[in-house]
Amino acid sequence: MSLLFKHLRIHQVFGANTDVGKTIITAALVRASAAEQHRVFYLKPVSTGPMQDADDEHVKRYVGGHSSLVQAHCLYRFEEPLSPHLAAKMAAEKDGLLHAPVPSDATFVTSVASYIRRCASAFSEKAHMYVETAGGVHSPTLSGTTQVDSYRPLFLPTMLVGDSKLGGISSTIASFEALLLRGYIVDSVLLFKDEYYRNWEYLASYFAERGVKVSAFKPPPPREDDLAKNFTVTEEYYRTLVPKNKTGGLFDVLRHLDERHAARLADLKTMPSRTLDTIWWPFVQHGHVKGPKDVNVIDSAWGDFFTVYNGHAQSSVTATVPASDSVLQPQFDGSASWWTQALGHAHPSLTLAAARAAGRYGHVMFPEATHLPALKLAERLVKDGPGKGWASRAFISDNGSTGMEVALKMALRAYNVRHGEGLAPARKKGMGVLGLKGSYHGDTIGAMDACEEGVYTCEWHQAKGYWFDPPTVSIRQCKVFVTLPPAMNSHDPDIEVDSVASAYDVPSRMDSPLATLYRNFIQETLQKLAAAGGPPLGALVLEPLVMGAGGMIFVDPLFQRIMIDVVRGSNSSPSGWSGVPVIFDEVFVGLFRIGMLSTAPLLGVTPDISVHAKILTGGLVPLAATLASDSIFQAFVSDNKVDALLHGHSYTAHAVGCEVANETMDIVERLAEGDTWTDAQDAWRAVTPERTELSVWSFWNPGFVDAMSRLDIVSEVMTLGTVVAIKLKDDHAGYQSASAQAVLRALNSSVNRGEGTVAPGGAPFSVHFRTLGNVAYFMTSLNTPAATVRSVEDRIWAVLDGKVQG
Repeated sequence: MSLLFKHLRIHQVFGANTDVGKTIITAALVRASAAEQHRVFYLKPVSTGPMQDADDEHVKRYVGGHSSLVQAHCLYRFEEPLSPHLAAKMAAEKDGLLHAPVPSDATFVTSVASYIRRCASAFSEKAHMYVETAGGVHSPTLSGTTQVDSYRPLFLPTMLVGDSKLGGISSTIASFEALLLRGYIVDSVLLFKDEYYRNWEYLASYFAERGVKVSAFKPPPPREDDLAKNFTVTEEYYRTLVPKNKTGGLFDVLRHLDERHAARLADLKTMPSRTLDTIWWPFVQHGHVKGPKDVNVIDSAWGDFFTVYNGHAQSSVTATVPASDSVLQPQFDGSASWWTQALGHAHPSLTLAAARAAGRYGHVMFPEATHLPALKLAERLVKDGPGKGWASRAFISDNGSTGMEVALKMALRAYNVRHGEGLAPARKKGMGVLGLKGSYHGDTIGAMDACEEGVYTCEWHQAKGYWFDPPTVSIRQCKVFVTLPPAMNSHDPDIEVDSVASAYDVPSRMDSPLATLYRNFIQETLQKLAAAGGPPLGALVLEPLVMGAGGMIFVDPLFQRIMIDVVRGSNSSPSGWSGVPVIFDEVFVGLFRIGMLSTAPLLGVTPDISVHAKILTGGLVPLAATLASDSIFQAFVSDNKVDALLHGHSYTAHAVGCEVANETMDIVERLAEGDTWTDAQDAWRAVTPERTELSVWSFWNPGFVDAMSRLDIVSEVMTLGTVVAIKLKDDHAGYQSASAQAVLRALNSSVNRGEGTVAPGGAPFSVHFRTLGNVAYFMTSLNTPAATVRSVEDRIWAVLDGKVQG
């Protein structure tokens, strides 16, 4: 991951094209750095072509008497003067290795990062380093991935060597924008002064408006055929660029780069205290924040990892950072950035999708209008996505909470249209919903009113409805149990089932004694509520299978299915829904977060309304979609404007969000057919080989889950899809408990606790995690490599097993 050292200033050199003079300019920078008596490292990760033409050899040749200060190196060298991906392939074929795999992006980046760390640790004095790429920004690396994406995990500050030839203005600006779209910090643009095209004049003005310094230099002399003469004229050229008096443009560039490096370090150092002065965090008790060391400073993010600044964090679990170590460290995003990440951070395809829509539309108003991103998204959600077979419309809003507000308005209006004539106005106002204890549907007032009073509600909250205490599914001591709440059992609350797959096989459990118990209990409870004159219940609102914010409660799916059957009754309505409308809040669980596109097929019933967000846009931008059946939609259709769904947001159907959502769904559909998912499914299928159909599975290994369930410190474990939840034994369990946070605090340390526990780039990583009282949960993205999941499992095991042993 990203590397940043106090004493070693690193810049990566990209070119706007091939043959723009990257090596000439970089060699001059190396020479100038050495002239100022800095230790200088030059790295050419990939070199193609004859050894005598190698860029690292050129740098060594023209260090200007400073060879003792300069170290030049190449990691991958190939004889053929071709694009690296072809040169690597041809080298393998030449050696008779016809099917030999070329180094992967992860291997390549790890090689570069390891070399940089070795250089940083070799010397403690102030030093400079230049990492020169090959060709243009989109030239392929060994795997075929373009450089701008392949190098991105390293997130090195960048210099762009512009093109001074015909067409160079365009290629330079396009290259700059390609770097910006990947988040690179572009500190400087450098190019030669071609007196005919004069590109530098235009580019200096263009980039000045964008805060980027442009420096232009005298072009090199033509290459001489005579090697000795060529050396003489080239050496003289470098002497003019790097004069002995250490003045001129190149030395100005060095000072600028040093200043940018120092400014970045200063920003990182001051960000914690500045944050504590100005930021009000969500879900954080600021009275518990002891000082700057408690602020997690995220410098960048890529894939499943944050890159965090640790120069200020000196605690029992994070030692003082040695001067030779990077002040940035990788940190696994253990909450998938609060449940939104589907494809990891800064996925280039999603970034480009956002830019595509922003460039085409910006934001456009939506009532009585349409645009292609919104239309395509609505069609795919309704016809092929979670609404397939039951939904007819999609209402697109801006986040899960508002999506649920829309759903509640839809359901309660539909109920009133059908049953409201017999209700007094006061009864209509007092209408409530039916749900489950532990529910959470968002932090807007209406969404809070659809939940029982609890830690997430506020002074204005009015709980409207009734909430059942649900039975749950968990794994304890390698056994799977359905646990009944006190109101439902008189002796032993635990019912052992054969396996996780058995617990989620709803059809086979529908005629069981437990199903009868559930049905009778729900019916009797509702009858008592009606007899007691309770408020009319206008909707059933469920978080299917897993209630996230309530404590990662894995609800027995049979209970939820029986609830739906009971409220709908035995008589289906000719106008669509029956009984009361059913809302599925799939903001958290939907779109494969727990391993399935929608929970409806597993439950064996479809909702009347469902809400989707979070994974919908891959974690890049906020967006939500509320899907509704036609019978719900028809409740709002009339000749009267006030009967319409008068709900909206300025950014309704935001084109950027819709385009990103479409791109996300395209990628997820491909992932669902890939080896990573298949391998994970096979691992869970092996646990229950007698079952040919796989109803549920997890990215977390079943062996790891069982091992966790056997620890004395652990009360229970449960997992589905990307989520694993570990409940710790605690006599004072609940949301206000700090036990899980305290026990797992060592995960914040980047100490390497077990083989393989390293992030991309080869560095030991820490784990950022969130807790819900005595429950610690961890999440992956939908494309997290299996090796990364295993590494995180190792870290969790090392910490919890250490607590047991200690």
